[in-house]
Amino acid sequence: MTPDETPPDAAPAAAPCPICGKPAAPAYTPFCSKRCADVDLQRWLSGRYAIPGRDEDALGQDDGSREE
Repeated sequence: MTPDETPPDAAPAAAPCPICGKPAAPAYTPFCSKRCADVDLQRWLSGRYAIPGRDEDALGQDDGSREE
């Protein structure tokens, strides 16, 4: 086995915390702490994170192209 190969029984490296970049803690995965988990929740609740939609969905317009 070469030095850059991972042994088959080795666990994959955990992704870093998406808020601060520290290693994730098992109790708060994918975050490193309760604080970072709460920061993420606050961002969702305040609308800072948003999933973009199509313009016609936002306006409630129907162009007649869908069958119901």
